[in-house]
Amino acid sequence: MKRFLRDNGLSLGFGLMFLAALVGQAFAGQSDFNHRQLAQGGRELSLLQYVTSSDFAVNVAENWQSEYLQFFLYVFATVWLVQRGSPESKPVDEVGLESDEEQRVGRHTTEESPEWAKAGGWRTGVFSRSLGIVMAVIFLLSWFAQSVSGLSVYNAEQIAELQDPVTWGGYVVSGEFWNRTLQNWQSELLAVGSLAVLSVYLRQRGSPESKPVGTSHETTETSG
Repeated sequence: MKRFLRDNGLSLGFGLMFLAALVGQAFAGQSDFNHRQLAQGGRELSLLQYVTSSDFAVNVAENWQSEYLQFFLYVFATVWLVQRGSPESKPVDEVGLESDEEQRVGRHTTEESPEWAKAGGWRTGVFSRSLGIVMAVIFLLSWFAQSVSGLSVYNAEQIAELQDPVTWGGYVVSGEFWNRTLQNWQSELLAVGSLAVLSVYLRQRGSPESKPVGTSHETTETSG
């Protein structure tokens, strides 16, 4: 058990922090929602009613889709884009998909290579892009969930204000939807870009996201 906890500390740690933050968001969101309902003469919701409501769903989904968009773009962008001196970047002379030997596919696989890496054909092709594909799928699903739950919240507000509800197509081209979406996108993209640049000149001892403390600013793709 101790070895399992040590070997999986990163995923377990972030998993627990995620659950704690999600539970905290549920309680805080319910309190805020009920406060607004009372101010408007509406009906309060129990915690269970709130976490199954569109109001909670849209707040969760809009954050998830922006996070997965960030990683989807980063996974693909770092194939072709580099940042000299950053541990978040490949060496500047290794732009592109790299050779079969470097990627250990084809005749360069080993006994320990994943089965789909050894298989060749479409299976190796899919496996070689599987991380980006899965990130893209999760992004699209959470973006769609945001649009559906956001539509429900928006139309409830429209009806409360004696205005006509809108269709899904009308909502996804509205300022309401894109304001929710872009305020998350810009913060995620700024954070990734900042990390790539700041890690050229700043260090965090022992972190794989940082170069070793005494490494030159010019050194690229070196974790410490």
